[in-house]
Amino acid sequence: MASVAYAVVRQDPPEVFVAKDVDVLNRVLALELVGRTPSSDLGNEECAALREALLAERWADAVVQWMRLRGVAVDVYTHLHVYTEQDAPPELVGAQLQFAPIFRDS
Repeated sequence: MASVAYAVVRQDPPEVFVAKDVDVLNRVLALELVGRTPSSDLGNEECAALREALLAERWADAVVQWMRLRGVAVDVYTHLHVYTEQDAPPELVGAQLQFAPIFRDS
């Protein structure tokens, strides 16, 4: 079964980012959240710290700093299963359901 990593940015409106794994997700968050923050929204020291983390490719550090500075939580989940046709083949689901707890008498 395939899986993906995803993040929920807890702002209004919330944003969701999905990637093939947590390493890619960290880079995406650095690019999409930290990278698109206008430098004019930050103090000189804050901006310098974020730039330093980005240039050193410390993606997660940059995102954590960004969360503190912006007061926005980002929830990261490393394994969300992606179901495919093979996981729930239409010709077998009916038979499998007959043995599921919903069909057991208490």
